[in-house]
Amino acid sequence: PPSALAVHAVPATALEHGFRVLVLRELAAGAGDGPLAGPAGFAVIAQGLVRPPPRQIRHGIAFALAFRPEVVAFLSFHLGRPGTRGPDDLPQRNPRWPTLSWHRAERAWPDGMRSIEWSADILFARDEDRAAFARQFRDALAGARLAPS
Repeated sequence: PPSALAVHAVPATALEHGFRVLVLRELAAGAGDGPLAGPAGFAVIAQGLVRPPPRQIRHGIAFALAFRPEVVAFLSFHLGRPGTRGPDDLPQRNPRWPTLSWHRAERAWPDGMRSIEWSADILFARDEDRAAFARQFRDALAGARLAPS
């Protein structure tokens, strides 16, 4: 049966312009003597597109979102550098690079546990770039566990 404590990769959800990848599960603090009594805990999901949160701190996990090196290499090769200098010499984001944002969803589990699912939304400006990404990272998007980088 599904478990809130599972950390295996799960398939990405297709979005109109990209994908939603489960990255982290926040386990709600419980009352009493149960396994979730006390402060919230976190389960880092073993997926292969974005880096896991960079470090654990005393009061939880420092949240950040960044692509893994092999994803950055692919995007750089196919889409160009993530940013350049504009005519005014100010940094300019490459509009073809996907945007990353957090998506939060509450979840109730069959055993009565509650969690918050933290997913990364990976959104592309151009459909052909989304399709190339989907071809290259088909296995990771399908929930295959990739080797750590």
